[in-house]
Amino acid sequence: METPLSFREAQWAAWGEHRLFNIFPTLPFATLFQGLRPSRRRLDVPAPRAERSGNAKARTELEEPALATAQPSDEARPLPGPPPSPGGEGMNQPELHPVEPEPVSGDPPAIQLSVIVPMFNEEENVELTVNRLRDTLRRFPDGPWEIILVNDGSLDRTMEIARELSRRPGYECVRVVGYRRNRGRGFALRTGFAAARGRWVVSIDADLSYEPEYILRLTDVLREEEDIDMVLASAYMPGGGVVNAPLFRHLVSRFGNVLLSWFMSSGRNKVHTITCVFRAYRREVLDDLELESEGKDIHLEILSKAMMLGYRFREVPATLKWRTRGKSKFRFGTTALSHLIFALFERPILVFGLFGILLMLCSFGIMGYLAVDYLRNGFLTEGRPMFTLVLLAFLGGLQLLAFGIIGTQFVTLRKEIVRMQRRLRELTSRDRGRPAGSD
Repeated sequence: METPLSFREAQWAAWGEHRLFNIFPTLPFATLFQGLRPSRRRLDVPAPRAERSGNAKARTELEEPALATAQPSDEARPLPGPPPSPGGEGMNQPELHPVEPEPVSGDPPAIQLSVIVPMFNEEENVELTVNRLRDTLRRFPDGPWEIILVNDGSLDRTMEIARELSRRPGYECVRVVGYRRNRGRGFALRTGFAAARGRWVVSIDADLSYEPEYILRLTDVLREEEDIDMVLASAYMPGGGVVNAPLFRHLVSRFGNVLLSWFMSSGRNKVHTITCVFRAYRREVLDDLELESEGKDIHLEILSKAMMLGYRFREVPATLKWRTRGKSKFRFGTTALSHLIFALFERPILVFGLFGILLMLCSFGIMGYLAVDYLRNGFLTEGRPMFTLVLLAFLGGLQLLAFGIIGTQFVTLRKEIVRMQRRLRELTSRDRGRPAGSD
């Protein structure tokens, strides 16, 4: 009978696999490492949550020797570097201390709801946000829940306050993960998705721009309508609203969502609010998405890829209130540019095709004017610049229209790739669950 490795031996073995894979990426990895493992012994290290998630890029980044502060009840995670030893090279690396769980009688109830709160320089809001979420989630009727605070490389005391809160009696539901360098909201959300254990996952702003009570409304939809896979809080649909927001910020957000809705909505899938972080997902939706965005365009990416895979969503009217504590992290230039580029790649025919057709119509109009001038005067002056203008407008319009058609083909290929990624994950999961030796 195989005997499990000790926890320290498991760390050394996991580090050996990691180093060999980086040094010899093209060689048969299993054959290389097979001779390093002790005979008739097996590794008994639980896989981290990130490896079970569909977010591959977040899974890779979570292996940086940086970050995570987890509660003692979290799963032990193998480290990418060797275990630090006194006087050795590992002393200059951040040291994590995974804790082997103590045996308990009976299985604990499964987490039903995970609430993810990305935070960057939110020291003024951490405690108030956690307390308000706890007060609301006590009325959640479906089972255990957890609050995951994701520190996105804050430069203030956000991480310190979050850790202190998670250690208080009665705050066992609070978990803290994070990293040292600010990576953006998208990376923070992907980190939270990878750490979440709930069957339903809710993401919400750290300043609680939407009242926490809306969490119960979003989860009510998931409970009552089994064909709905994700629920969006919407301030711009009928019944929603915006309170105390600066006029410029409100106009920019409203116009941006109208423009993005024009690009991303299709048929009956009209979306009124696309840029909002406040959403509720079924676990399988997030597991099926290969997310890559690190900024605020992750909201567009999630919605786009979920629609590609045929997942259905529902919007719930909600009221957005401008923050009263802390400083807004909104940057108009970078946010607007990233959203416009994403929308352009979502439906290139609407931009390239539209401008191409307009240019071609202009060329036809100029040609009509020249034809009328010829019929009236009986001749055309040689060397007139209008001849060159007609040629340039027609060829430019034709080229832009071709770009739009080619871009549409790329979008179709992208959809097929997303579907193939989901199918590959399904086959991989099926093979992992198959008993050894079965065909």
